[in-house]
Amino acid sequence: MDFDRGALRADDADQLALWSSVAARLGFSTDEFEALTRIASQLGTSLADEMLASGRVAERDFFRAVADDIGVAFGTQLEPARLRINADLAMQRLGGVGGNTPIAYLGSGDRIAYVVSPDLVDLAGLAQEIDHRPELRARLVLVPRSVMRSALVEIARPALVVNARDRLFLETPEMSARLLTNGWQGAVIGALLIGLLVSISISAPWTIFAIHIVATAFFLGCVVLRLAAIGGRPGAVPRVGVVDLSKTPVYSVIVALRDEAEIVPELLQALGRLHWPRSRLEVKLVCEADDRKTIDPINACAPPAWVEIVEVPAGMIKTKPNALSYALPFTRGDLVVLYDAEDRPAPGQLIEAWRRFENGDGQLACLQSPLNISNWKDGPLQKMFAFEYAALFRRLLPMLGGSGLMMPLGGTSNHFRREALDHVGAWDPYNVTEDADIGIRLARFGYRCDVLDLPTNEDAPDTFMIWLRQRSRWMKGWMHTLLVQTRHPIRLVRSMGVGSTAILILLMGGIAISALLHPLLLAFGLWFSAQLLLEGDLSIARAGLLGLDIGNIVLGYGAFLILAWVAAGAGPMRQGFLRVVLFTPVYWMMLSLAAWRALFQLFTEPHKWEKTPHKPHRAASVS
Repeated sequence: MDFDRGALRADDADQLALWSSVAARLGFSTDEFEALTRIASQLGTSLADEMLASGRVAERDFFRAVADDIGVAFGTQLEPARLRINADLAMQRLGGVGGNTPIAYLGSGDRIAYVVSPDLVDLAGLAQEIDHRPELRARLVLVPRSVMRSALVEIARPALVVNARDRLFLETPEMSARLLTNGWQGAVIGALLIGLLVSISISAPWTIFAIHIVATAFFLGCVVLRLAAIGGRPGAVPRVGVVDLSKTPVYSVIVALRDEAEIVPELLQALGRLHWPRSRLEVKLVCEADDRKTIDPINACAPPAWVEIVEVPAGMIKTKPNALSYALPFTRGDLVVLYDAEDRPAPGQLIEAWRRFENGDGQLACLQSPLNISNWKDGPLQKMFAFEYAALFRRLLPMLGGSGLMMPLGGTSNHFRREALDHVGAWDPYNVTEDADIGIRLARFGYRCDVLDLPTNEDAPDTFMIWLRQRSRWMKGWMHTLLVQTRHPIRLVRSMGVGSTAILILLMGGIAISALLHPLLLAFGLWFSAQLLLEGDLSIARAGLLGLDIGNIVLGYGAFLILAWVAAGAGPMRQGFLRVVLFTPVYWMMLSLAAWRALFQLFTEPHKWEKTPHKPHRAASVS
């Protein structure tokens, strides 16, 4: 038996009569009920969803009223072990598959009952079916959705854990970061290290020359990429137009949280400002099961019915992508967006993303919203961070998206088509930069990404140590991602093309290698300059190397600063730009420190996730 019926018909007298009776039981006035009916008709949703989304009625009271009205039993608790359903089917139910089909339940005295928490699109149809099959009335038990989901989660937990931990590794092991390197990569890395030591012992000058050539190649590659981004399109122009809300799909919002008690109220407020029909919006706040410091404050805020806490079991790898992969089967949306705890997305962002997907083709898999740094006035570190984000999200990513090239995503505000996300295996729980990794995998599977115009506001780290841990994690993830994606170079080029492969090497490898070698070039440049001052002359070879050092540094700094200036636009952020210029050498040395720390961790703790703590936003920092 299945109670799935179809969309509400506002002219169905029996339907409206039954719902009117339920509404009266719940204390809705006639005017309120008529308003809900109009909303349901306009959106093509059910009165059940609109009543629950209104916030006027508790879920338990609602389902009790429905049960009383159609004359079946009502239950408030279920023992998971008594439900006759296996883990895989339970996991599908959590994602909205087959939710209207009753589940056999072994009651007291081994009596079989059937429990259901249906969508209730057609209450009249359910009532008629019960009238035509009297045996159902005695054996059917209606339970609230939260009660059913809690029982299903308990049953599905083993399948959920395996799906999150092993899915990508089992389906496409060559794209999983569970292992650091494969055989030939380990051999090459070992050979390079031994070769470097041997080369230094045989001829240090030639070794220095070789290091300069390698560094120059990557420095120039990054310079060319930044200069190309200066002339790229500055971002998408929103063309939302007239929005037909009756066609809006279910939109799933996932937010991974850890130790975020301070920011929970602000997060719920930001999510509450999103423009989307509440009956077609679901928010999953994903927390580690032992993180009561976050879970309890969320519960204390009494979140609305469209917000659910997903608890990740203890014992799993503690990374953000693992939490995301665990939570994905809980969602039922055709579109999925990720936000971070500190994010304040533009209210119209979901609508813009949906309309862009509607107007795009099936290969458009993800849309990245630009991230704006709100606290850029708080100090030089925050201002440098803001310029970096402006360059990345307002120039570089739009250029890549507009050119159809591989686009490494930012860690938040990624809007996915669910079908494409599932196709590529979702997030890699072992990759600490899951955002860049999944952008590459989408390209390798033939999908493309692009950018939105409406931004998400967030704050930059406010101390050096927080910044260092965050940037080290990013650098480590880029290095790890490069190793993962280049395990089979020929396959990589065939699947992604030469252009996207070059972008991958420049972005993942070029930035990391440039940061690693920058202090060496700076040291050599100072050494050669000191020799020139003390001796009054340099050999042709050393003069050439000094020229390379000066050229690399000037071009590197110059391209970085020009791109930042252009990306910042004509707004107030350009004020005091001279201080940014003067701080750039310091910032680049900070990047080098983060890169060397990342390289050490890559071989000692490749899967360690160094979380960035967040604080409530200070409105005074906003320009």
